[in-house]
Amino acid sequence: MTTSGKDGAGGLVDAHHHIWRRADLAWLQGPMVPRIFGAYEPIRRDYPIEEYLADAVPAGVAASVYVQTNWPLERSLDEVRWVQEVHEQTGWPSAIVGCADLFAVEAAGVIAAELAASPLLRGIRLQLHWHEDERFRFASAPDRMNDPVLRRNVARLADLGLVFELQVFSSQMADAARFVAALPRVTFVLLHAGMLESAAEEHVAPWLAGLDLLAEQPNLTVKLSGQGTFVHRVDEELIGLVASASLERFGPERCMFGSNFPIEKLWTDYGTLLGAWKNALGSQPEAVRREVFSDTARRVYAL
Repeated sequence: MTTSGKDGAGGLVDAHHHIWRRADLAWLQGPMVPRIFGAYEPIRRDYPIEEYLADAVPAGVAASVYVQTNWPLERSLDEVRWVQEVHEQTGWPSAIVGCADLFAVEAAGVIAAELAASPLLRGIRLQLHWHEDERFRFASAPDRMNDPVLRRNVARLADLGLVFELQVFSSQMADAARFVAALPRVTFVLLHAGMLESAAEEHVAPWLAGLDLLAEQPNLTVKLSGQGTFVHRVDEELIGLVASASLERFGPERCMFGSNFPIEKLWTDYGTLLGAWKNALGSQPEAVRREVFSDTARRVYAL
């Protein structure tokens, strides 16, 4: 299904969403575990592509990018195969960001198998975010980007035509800027615009300083997504701040919208979320909005 219009020649692109089967994900089973987005009882269930389409298509979404959902690392190939099967049955999603244990020397073989399993594979995400608050941690240490095995594996992505989805907090952005600079042939995508925790000055100041460093790296693009993660609501002030700061530093050709559904479904519906981002960019020229809501993602993910 495709549409056309002011959001881009091929319609609006959601550059970051998930689908899942509860049985595949340990964090959706058993007792709830701490997650950066808070309590998640309403989404501890299957979230199939049919429900995603019911959420997104009425809002104008014409193409989408699936992002991995933390299947066990030893089953990362199974995840890609499953999403490919969903695409073959429904035509959605339009692209896949998979996962691999990039700290393992055998990661190259896993990624090659994923590419063989799906012509939709466009990138790899391995979450590297670390926070002083252990509830917000995913990586085992804040400086895992400096691991030589990880760097070698990420470097290989360039030859495979794959992007690396970079997920870090502002306290890690200086390391992240060096990481990105050291691998100029790799296209990086900064997830959730750097995971700003709130509009409070104590969070905004280091986040802006980190964005300044990252913006100097021409091989990094920003994903405007996930701004309800910490505040657990659609906060138009926060979204406006993230949109303006990102556009100012990176330009629209390095910014793209993502819904982060169904995580954001915990506190909103798709139309309300998209409307907040459209309001934040409402004063921008049509060409800028077209880049953010369609064209940037189409380029980065070769849609």
